[in-house]
Amino acid sequence: LTHENIRRNIDEGVRVLGLGAPDVVFGGLPLFHSFGQVMGLGCAVAVGACLTLMSRFDPAGALSLVARDRVTVFLGVPTMYGLLLRHPERARYDASSLRVCLCGGSPLPVAVHTGFESAFGCAVLEGYGLSESSPLACVNRIDRPRVPGTIGVPVDGVEMRVVDRDGKEVPDGEAGEIVIRGHNVMKGYWRRPEATAEAVRDGWLHTGDLGTRDARGDFRVVDRLKDVVIRGGFNVYPREVEEVLHLHPDVAEAAVLGVPHPVHGQEVAAAVVLRPGRYASPAELRAHVRERVAPYKYPRRIWLADSLPKGPTGKVLKRAIVPPGGEPG
Repeated sequence: LTHENIRRNIDEGVRVLGLGAPDVVFGGLPLFHSFGQVMGLGCAVAVGACLTLMSRFDPAGALSLVARDRVTVFLGVPTMYGLLLRHPERARYDASSLRVCLCGGSPLPVAVHTGFESAFGCAVLEGYGLSESSPLACVNRIDRPRVPGTIGVPVDGVEMRVVDRDGKEVPDGEAGEIVIRGHNVMKGYWRRPEATAEAVRDGWLHTGDLGTRDARGDFRVVDRLKDVVIRGGFNVYPREVEEVLHLHPDVAEAAVLGVPHPVHGQEVAAAVVLRPGRYASPAELRAHVRERVAPYKYPRRIWLADSLPKGPTGKVLKRAIVPPGGEPG
């Protein structure tokens, strides 16, 4: 990334969050990651705001920090929002100082999004980007209607399109790969010219993410191209199934992936973490999804897990999930 990439991204982050010197920003994201470094540290330093640091995230500690330092801006990944929302003693902590939250890293389940806004009384802006886009590319805004499940519109000076395999833009509502062009696109991968040429074509960064755009111009991330499960020739988007699982009152976390199948090629499977003290069975969860999606989409294999593997930012690592008695998904 260039200095200009990062400087412009900081400008956009400050503008979107309405950030000023009186703000206190929650610093629970790793500073070696673009989200924490640019949106947290960079934006706070740019306006002289406070960044209150937390070395390792845990929900009770985060709620205590918000109350102690009167945090006004919370930056986090979906896992963090889910843990805060479900914390059994969250009402003990005064989080009334929160003004706005920014969520990124992976799609935020709609049930968590709406539940968090209701519980904490503040706006949650779901955004989208990747390290190659410095990172912010697209985000919801406080000053325009927000639809949970969407990532809003591109930041100023950035263009986004949804294209087919030939690079041709697809009609609104149709799924395709999200591509990005603008001041935020990286200079390139370090000493990897072939990889750079593959990722950035004619000035457009190819993200590897599937998405759609609606008639209002709002974008939505459908899934990662590589995560799509192809069952008997039908595409199943894991995020759609995960959203349905999150609607079950006993589910805390869910990850949907494809596992090998001798007839269908791949079978839809799901690893589920239940909320403390809840006892939904895999059969009950399977029936819950089956009632709400097309017949080929519901997971035939569901297993309960104590936790899901996560990276340093709290993002679920599907490649590290191993089904009981099977190979990684």
